[in-house]
Amino acid sequence: MMKLSEKQNIQSSSEGHLRQLAQVGQISAGIAHEVKNPLTAVKGFLQLLQEEHSDEYLSIASNELDNAITTLNNLLQVSKPDLFEEGYQNICLSVELDSILNLFQEKLYDIQVITELNDTDVSIAGKKNQFKKAFFNLIKNAIESIEGTGTIIITHQLKGSEVLVTIEDTGRGIPKENQDLLGTPFFTTKDLGTGMGLTQVFSTVYEHGGKIQVNSEENIGTKFIITIPIKNEGKKRGVRKLKLTYEEGFSIKDFLFKNRNEFESRLLEEAINVKDKIEEIHNIGNINLLGNAHKLVLFIVEEREHELVNFAKQEGIAWAKFSLTLAFKLEWVQAIRRTLWDFLYNYDELSDVEENRITFYTQEKQINELLDQFFASFFISYSDYKDGLIEKQRQLVENLSVPIIPISQEVCILPLIGLVDGQRLAIIEDKVLTEIENQSIQTLIVDFSGVTPMEQETVSDLASIIDGIYMMGCKTILTGLRKEVVKNFRNSSATFLHQGEFKGTLQLALDDVLLNSN
Repeated sequence: MMKLSEKQNIQSSSEGHLRQLAQVGQISAGIAHEVKNPLTAVKGFLQLLQEEHSDEYLSIASNELDNAITTLNNLLQVSKPDLFEEGYQNICLSVELDSILNLFQEKLYDIQVITELNDTDVSIAGKKNQFKKAFFNLIKNAIESIEGTGTIIITHQLKGSEVLVTIEDTGRGIPKENQDLLGTPFFTTKDLGTGMGLTQVFSTVYEHGGKIQVNSEENIGTKFIITIPIKNEGKKRGVRKLKLTYEEGFSIKDFLFKNRNEFESRLLEEAINVKDKIEEIHNIGNINLLGNAHKLVLFIVEEREHELVNFAKQEGIAWAKFSLTLAFKLEWVQAIRRTLWDFLYNYDELSDVEENRITFYTQEKQINELLDQFFASFFISYSDYKDGLIEKQRQLVENLSVPIIPISQEVCILPLIGLVDGQRLAIIEDKVLTEIENQSIQTLIVDFSGVTPMEQETVSDLASIIDGIYMMGCKTILTGLRKEVVKNFRNSSATFLHQGEFKGTLQLALDDVLLNSN
């Protein structure tokens, strides 16, 4: 049980952070007007300049402006979250934790993740996107705190009338003198960072009446303990009325084009964890997520299935080629689906055209089928490309494991290194016999100096291969045999002893072959 004094300390800390955020909130509106709006205007003019002139400095200036605007948006988000409208809904935090972990699969090769998610049917009422971003930030921090190998433990359970979530890592830890500053805007322990990620975490938890406790010790790790009260007052997610522009006679294409900026803004609200990856994905694979989202929506509303399928195939290849995380693609396309339905709802409301149920359900069926078709074509293309890469890598491994090196037109060397087992022998047999046939090899020198001790059964299989080489009219010279291998050769019932030559070293074999050829 937590002592009363500990509860009071946590409550006092929460109130302190709330006061700090409130103070920041007082200046945020001024920042938005005095700084963000002019920067956005400058960004627009830079984009116009870039269309006419391709210049490295323009690109640098544009990227730096993006960073500044992102920082301002993060500041506004954590200091006055109500500026970004998002309704309360019932949220299953255990589901969100599982979903967020999928976004980090490519970073978890050396890190063991242990999840203990209990009471998974319990939900809270809150702003879903804010919680998704908060847990994304906490898990990201936990991963980045670990150098090399380590462990992250994530738990979820019901405790009385509260949901308790813990995120614990075995990372570098936080110095005691800095722990009281956690959650303060612009305070960070990272070399590169603004500290706004943890500020957003504290802001989200406090806004929902929750508490945060941080236990950390340098070189041992950090544990975040988050408690959120259960309030079953959330509503099921529905479509939202948006402030959009409509003119008489607008088609749905006209409507989407006219409200392109609003569509992007709404989409980024929906795909809360992908929006921070947009620039990274563009830099890695030259993929314009926002531009491609508009293209996909256009293909859907105009029912251009053939172009949609081709576009999905191109996307699948691009994501596979650059090994981009599929979880981000899934979240992004699902966010496009939800945003599109919000816009279709608003278009229907503004156009004031009466549609019957049959028309509505027909449209619903067409849109969802086209999106599903995009998903199917994307994943087939992605899988085919990956399968092709795997096959090429398999062939490369096979070639490296059986490196037949030509010395002259009729003489080749096969240096064997490492373990030679039944599976590798099968590859050796196929490759050697094929090359003897294709290249008319007359002498094959097989060097065993780098081979580990072989089992008796493997030696017998190797003898059969040498018999096959002899049958194809090729002479075999074996070099570098170790005593363990020789003993196995003598104990086997191999018949190849009179069908091959033996030399102590590869150099001796080469000298002999080259001398005879001259």
